[in-house]
Amino acid sequence: MKFVLKFLLGIAVLLAVFFIFFHTQRSNDLSVGNLKNWASASADQRIATARVVTASDDANIDLIVACVSKMATLPDSHEMIVRDAISLCHTGIILKENI
Repeated sequence: MKFVLKFLLGIAVLLAVFFIFFHTQRSNDLSVGNLKNWASASADQRIATARVVTASDDANIDLIVACVSKMATLPDSHEMIVRDAISLCHTGIILKENI
């Protein structure tokens, strides 16, 4: 009986260690996350990430955030990297302004 209890306790500790290890390895940087992370981020995190990725503080940040948020609602888009989606939206806005 003691052996079974020690074995189960050992398994529980091992699972807890693995969970903590993999949880700490996750990046907290939203720009390298996928659009699933974007959908669960706060508005302040979204704006800050858009400013960092575009390296600008222009008036189009709200438009970029709205564009990426719209992309996040599309089917099969949750695996796209946030940085790529922001770059795509930013490039589209620049092209629209220059036409």
